Amino acid sequence: MTESGALLGFLFGLGLLLIWRSGPRAPQRSTTAKRPGRVQQLLGAAGLTGINAAQLIALQVGLGLLVLVVVLLTTGTVTVSLAFGLFGCALPYTQVRRLAAKRQADLREVWPEVVDNLSSAVRAGMSLPEALSALSTRGPEVLRPPFARFAADYRSSGRFSAGLDRLKDDLADPVGDRIVETLRVAREVGGTDLGRVLRTLATFLREDARARAELETRQGWVVSAARLAVAAPWVVLLLLATQSTTLSAYDTPVGTVILLGGGAVCLVAYRLMLHIGRLPQDVRVLQ
Repeated sequence: MTESGALLGFLFGLGLLLIWRSGPRAPQRSTTAKRPGRVQQLLGAAGLTGINAAQLIALQVGLGLLVLVVVLLTTGTVTVSLAFGLFGCALPYTQVRRLAAKRQADLREVWPEVVDNLSSAVRAGMSLPEALSALSTRGPEVLRPPFARFAADYRSSGRFSAGLDRLKDDLADPVGDRIVETLRVAREVGGTDLGRVLRTLATFLREDARARAELETRQGWVVSAARLAVAAPWVVLLLLATQSTTLSAYDTPVGTVILLGGGAVCLVAYRLMLHIGRLPQDVRVLQ
């Protein structure tokens, strides 16, 4: 009876311990990790991972002030200087958006090759970490640095899931998110259909890249016309800097209203033309 009572007491205590550990005091996995802001996501999509949002804002403010001072010293007109100062402030953000769009277009061309390499590695019997690490030497040049960092992280920690999370942050691309999550599910669930899924994905990516390239070629004239229509009047205004008597008219209340109205019309027209010629963009729903 004494031994059975001790056993029952031990089991009872063990049960209480397990119940206590499963409660609020149990170690919790963080499921609400802080997502990067919109500007930080844009910087990641542009491949500028060494710059944060605060640095970009500081660059915008600094460039805007520099342009304002230069134009003010050149023209002596406050309102015109403020207008070009705003243009200078918006220039870094516009450049980042352009780099992000260019990088996404470049990646769209090489993703099928990445998927083909992964599919070949899986058929050859390589593990998923080995297949991803091999892309640091066999993959496209533009994607080798992120996969090299994944290989280094996995060698140092041995944690595949955490390495995939960092890889997604480095890639900062919707297609990359889908590939990473496909590999994560294959690693955790298993199965023999991964090779077929990757081959199907490669075919889909090639067809999508081909169709989008044709549409972007036709869209190019719309974007070029929008930029020309917006830039032309302001270039003319800058050329008038040699006529100080003409520019002084913009320092009057009426001239200020004309500049504000012209800027608003240019902005609305530019956004409208871009909206008309805009193509559907992939969204990072799996980040």
